[in-house]
Order: sequence, then structure tokens, then C-alpha cells
Amino acid sequence: MVKCLVWDLDETLWNGTLLEDGAVEVADEIRQLVKTLDARGILQSVASKNDHEHAWARLEELGLAEYFVLPQIGWHAKSQSVKAIADELKFALETIAFVDDRDSELAEVTYHHPQVRTYRAADVLELANLPEFSPETVTVDSRRRRQMYQASFRRQEAQAGFAGPDEDFLRSLDLRMTILPATDTELSRVEELTRRTSQMNATGIHYSDEKLRALLDDPAHRVLVVSMRDRFGPHGAVGVILLETFEEFWHLKLLATSCRVVSFGAGSIILRWLANQAAAADAHLVADFRATDRNRMMEIAYRFAGFADDACACTAVLPSGEVPGLQRLHLEPVPQEEPTTVTLVAPDLGEPVGVR
Repeated sequence: MVKCLVWDLDETLWNGTLLEDGAVEVADEIRQLVKTLDARGILQSVASKNDHEHAWARLEELGLAEYFVLPQIGWHAKSQSVKAIADELKFALETIAFVDDRDSELAEVTYHHPQVRTYRAADVLELANLPEFSPETVTVDSRRRRQMYQASFRRQEAQAGFAGPDEDFLRSLDLRMTILPATDTELSRVEELTRRTSQMNATGIHYSDEKLRALLDDPAHRVLVVSMRDRFGPHGAVGVILLETFEEFWHLKLLATSCRVVSFGAGSIILRWLANQAAAADAHLVADFRATDRNRMMEIAYRFAGFADDACACTAVLPSGEVPGLQRLHLEPVPQEEPTTVTLVAPDLGEPVGVR
């Protein structure tokens, strides 16, 4: 799938050449395409050979500037601009697309970055019909992906100018974490998190929409969604917790959090909250973990929270061997300190609701 479409401006996004005709206009069909791709969660940017101030001012006058992140407007090569956008977004070049009216510019980008998909301006109105621009599911967070990235850029700028310890900066953000039971409308995002999150996914196991709906209907299971926001805007849904409750212990089947919130210590905050909830219910915690080539950070988070390979009779009822490489980490929880950098809003899980 294309994650970011990079637009040329002259004779591509708008009709005409800005330096020759300052009153360039955008066709209604192009304007609608920009909005359609934005609503699908596809980011859009600009790589244009123009005077930056002049071109950006015209985009603002046309009411389209807000739709473009990290614009590269200047006189350098388009391949350089495309690479700068991909690097800043931390996107693989395979997920970047570029559209231009000049075959020479398309060829220049292809020569330097053959992974980037290129399209001619004459065909631009067909993009919305192509499979690479048509995600199967558009989640709540997909529709506001651009706003979340724009908020992250403002956040990074604020951090770069902040003088003081990292913890003080985090407190200055007014971070708020909310943990709530998943609803039907959020399941698509939960499914996406289990599929796309790799570095902070405790097992790497993907839960389908069908399987998640079955868990919602099971009174012994909790499907919880973690979301965050701060003074710059929402981070969206950033985590999922799949918990099965037994009489004497709680089985944490999956914890996955977005890499975007690693620097806020989201995983550790969630594990401390779960430890407090389990301690209040006089229940042990058993967490599934399966090492992958990317999730070493999640194992560190579990170990730091006190989970260990200790054998415990409480796990004897759990089936074994159904997933190759699966480990069961054990914690006899004790009350943990509340987080000092995040305001946590979360339910009281209370007594175990199911007995197997």
C-alpha cells in the first residue's frame, strides 16, 4: 500500500506554472482527490521546483496547504526531495508514490529510487481507483492520520527547543492515557495494531476481526484499547490488551503498543496498571511472549516490570505448545507507583469475571 503520495505542483496539482501565472488554480476533481486520499489515511506531500514562500502562500490561498506534510519546495532534485520526505516520515521508499507532469522528473526519481512508484499527471484522477491507494479498511485513526503526524512534528519541534530533563518535557506535554473496553467501531484499529505493530508486539500473533469479535462476546476476556493525547493533539489508538481472567490468575495473551509512543514509556505504564489491578484482585499475572526478530524491546519491558520464567501452579490449566516458541512469563504482582508523567484514565477491572 502507498503510505504517502508526493505531488509536483506546476501542471500537476494545479493548472499552469506559478512563476509565469501567479493565479494558478486547482481543478475541482483534483481537490476532491486530495481530500479522498486524506480520508483514507494516505499522507500527501509536495516536491516542487519553485520559490517556497510563493508556492506555499498559494497553497494556503487555495485552502489546500493543511493537507500536505513536510513540503519540499525549492530548486533541488526531485529525488532528493522524495528521499527527504520518506526519511522524515520513517517510511520505506516502497510505500512512497510520486506524481509529476514531466517524464524527465519521473525518470530522475526512478533512477535514484527505483522502489518509489511514479505516476504521470495525466493519469492522476485514476489513482483513487488503484488497489495501492485503496486500503481494505479505513479506521478512525486512518481518517485523522495526517493530523496526528502534524501534531507529532509540532511535538518534536517543542522537544528540540526544551531545556531540561526528558521527564520534565513529558510532564509539560500534559499527556493523557485512556484505557477502555474496545467497541465494534474500534475493532478495525485493534486488528490493525495486532497486524502492523512489530517492535512492541509481545507475540507477533495477528488477531483477525472475526476472532476479536468472538473475544468481545466472551465474558472471561477483556479486549482493551489504549489511546493517548497531549496538548499538541491526539496520538490515536496506540495499544491493545487481550486479557483472559481466571479465578487465581489473569492471562495476558497480547500486549501491543505503537512504536510512536515508546519514548513516553507507554508499555511500562500499561504493565504497572495491570499489576495494580491484578494485585487488588489477588490474582497472579501470566504473560505470553514469543521472541521475533524485532520485539526485543517488549521483552525488556516485561522483564523490567518483574515478569520472569518462574514456574507457577496457576499456569497448569493453560494449554501448551500451540504456538512454537511461546513463553509464559509469570508475575506475582505487588502495588506499583502511579505514573508521574502521564494522567491515566482506566477502568477498575475488579474481580476476575470468568472461571475456566
